[in-house]
Amino acid sequence: MPTFANHHVQFGVFAGVFALVTVVGFVAARWRRRETIHSLEEWGLGGRAFGNWVTWFLLSGDIYTAYTFVAVPTLVYGIGAGGFFAIPFLVITYPLLFVLLPRFWSVAHANGFVTPAEFVRNRYGSPGLGLLVAVTGILATMPYIALQLVGIQAVFKVMGIPGPWPLTIAFVVLALYTFISGLRAPALISIIKDTLVLWTVLAVILMVVTTSDGWTGLFHSAAARFAASPSSTDGVTLGASSQLNYVTLALGSAFALFLYPHTLTGALAARNRATLKRSLVALPVYTLMLGMLALLGFAAISAGVQPIGGDRNTIVPRLLDSAFPAWSSGLALAAIGVGAMVPAAIMSIGAANLFTRDIYRVYLRPNATPAQEARVSQTASLTTKLGALLVIALFDTQFAIEVQLIGGVLILQTLPALVLGLRSAWAHRWALVGGLMAGLGTGLALLYQIPLLGGPAGTTVIHRHFGGSAWPLSHLGIHTGASIYVGILALVVNLAVTLLGTPVLNWLGIPAGRDSTKPEHYVADEGDESVGHLTDLIDGDLVARPDPLVSPRR
Repeated sequence: MPTFANHHVQFGVFAGVFALVTVVGFVAARWRRRETIHSLEEWGLGGRAFGNWVTWFLLSGDIYTAYTFVAVPTLVYGIGAGGFFAIPFLVITYPLLFVLLPRFWSVAHANGFVTPAEFVRNRYGSPGLGLLVAVTGILATMPYIALQLVGIQAVFKVMGIPGPWPLTIAFVVLALYTFISGLRAPALISIIKDTLVLWTVLAVILMVVTTSDGWTGLFHSAAARFAASPSSTDGVTLGASSQLNYVTLALGSAFALFLYPHTLTGALAARNRATLKRSLVALPVYTLMLGMLALLGFAAISAGVQPIGGDRNTIVPRLLDSAFPAWSSGLALAAIGVGAMVPAAIMSIGAANLFTRDIYRVYLRPNATPAQEARVSQTASLTTKLGALLVIALFDTQFAIEVQLIGGVLILQTLPALVLGLRSAWAHRWALVGGLMAGLGTGLALLYQIPLLGGPAGTTVIHRHFGGSAWPLSHLGIHTGASIYVGILALVVNLAVTLLGTPVLNWLGIPAGRDSTKPEHYVADEGDESVGHLTDLIDGDLVARPDPLVSPRR
């Protein structure tokens, strides 16, 4: 059991990096801002004026999180090859992002949209559909933020710092600089984060190649361990019963990443379409680093690393702590900590913007000023972090990635409204509402049937419900050990209701909503007349665009 007495150097290095990140987080409030930060354009989107490098770092901070450093290697440690689903999922994701994100950037900038729900509301002329998308996005983001906090908590455990107070301090500091600096804070801190990540990956490569057995030894050790396991779902290669879940999980995760509010928030902060496209083209280099970090799961098996107190999330931090010199492991642990704090900040901002633009402004105060919107969003960002702590309290997080994948089931149900809407307004608003509700209902019902298993070969039921995201096909009476990602099943139901319901509603003569966007909005760029206000974000006046579906109170 690690003790703090043996980790003074690691803690000193970690504390130094944490102090640097904190200073940068607060100083960021004054970086390239206008006279005031009190508008969602400034606080929540950084003035929509980030250039190539900042956008690239910001998007990497969005996408490569504690999910990368802790959750994926932990899953590889537990089940082997199945944990590598994150590699093909990102290979699928980038072409998808390259096609869809520039269209979303353009229509959002041409109309002053800040959130995906705001786009959906105006595309289909449906405040109710926008509300459903906003609420779903907020709820789905909570488990993702929780995963980041779990990663920070694991680092403190490895350094032998007991009790809840270290996580509380990190939580308070994160909340404060996010409250003050908005998106500028994680944008600048992501540069520090990526520097630490690059150094950690290089250190991991050196760690492996300098051992006597090298890469071959990792796979031999993992193969021996999984061969001795009675479970049919683990191994260094995928078993027949794991292949369907692997494919559907990779596909579902690829679509889900585009839909998360924090991904879209990072994209909207780019200065123009070219900046966004350049960043997306360069981001796949991180997928190579993800593959190297995922192999830490096998490295932990080879090194005989055991989790602290049964918490598997401590596997990777403990491996790095034991394999590196004290100063070096301190930097690696800091990489995990900062790699969790950056996305947690962006996620809380994205969720807060959803609440402000799609709930507060539409239903509570339609005539809110930009300053009032910013203040509400700042406060809501604090609340989202508290919601993430609640997720940690309610769910078993020994496989933190499963908590996030459950959130992915929810966010996937917004795909028809957002993705179809970026191409066409053909779908009927009430069909989309019905599909979204049917998908959410199906997803929750299937998740309720999945227990969390533990003990030898998964013989002990730890929780009877919401224990994972892989739904056994045996529930259909099929004699097989195969399972499928719940999010895909729920999405199929969602799409079926949407695609079948639209022509029926049109035939019945039920009116569709009014589309307030125009075809040219989806290809608009900086300098075009429709987005001309962007050139004034730094030096001129910001012109707020009224939402045609929100009527000011009289």
